Amino acid sequence: MSLDKSAITLGQKQYHIALNVGDIGEYVLLPGDPARSDIVAKYLDDPQLMANNREHRTFTGTYKGVKVSVTSTGMGCPSACIAAEELINIGAKTLIRIGSSAALDPTIKIGDLMISIAAMKNEGTSKFYVPENFPAVPDFEFTHHLINVARDMAKDSDIVVHSGISSTDDAFYGETPEFVENLRRLKIMNIEMEASSIYTVGHLRGVRTACICGCSGNLTNEEVIYTHKNEKLAEAWEKEIRVVLEAIYRFEQAKR
Repeated sequence: MSLDKSAITLGQKQYHIALNVGDIGEYVLLPGDPARSDIVAKYLDDPQLMANNREHRTFTGTYKGVKVSVTSTGMGCPSACIAAEELINIGAKTLIRIGSSAALDPTIKIGDLMISIAAMKNEGTSKFYVPENFPAVPDFEFTHHLINVARDMAKDSDIVVHSGISSTDDAFYGETPEFVENLRRLKIMNIEMEASSIYTVGHLRGVRTACICGCSGNLTNEEVIYTHKNEKLAEAWEKEIRVVLEAIYRFEQAKR
């Protein structure tokens, strides 16, 4: 019988994220960029840098008494799945991707928040786990809760929230106008690069998953910012972090 990588590393120090059992909370936020782990950390009480290995930068602290961690995944599904698998190996129970994403829905503006209710698998990683026609969906209970909390926090604030089906793609520069137009025809809300594989791993490993992204640009309206700092996107990162942390706290309160 061949080596089972997950079994041999279960409960041990993890090879890529360099974390042990006890280093993380059951709730883990997953940004792509390691620098955004530091942004999450400033919202936590007593944040501790637990590891900084490869593209995976992890802090652990508390939010309103709930132990929460953040681990960056890097860009794309392969490294995101490695992080997800290893976090689950040491006790993660809820994985929430917090990202940036290009919108296709013409009503969505730069800086708005988008919560994914499913993802089209335009990537190769999940095909190692499940058949191509197997759906990629987040945890229904937590995603529904996340949408409700986001909408509640949007009242009397500048937070704008949308929900819909995402497309998870492998090749940022391989998305031709024809490819994007086909997604638009299918009424895909947005394009990002990690969600479908995280949903797949979470489903198979029996943990909750969710995804919320700040809108970096709109490909339908040709509103994109690639050559200078995207101020509204930076604000969206802060908003989505606040929404997710509050959703975690309220989710825990509802369980008691």
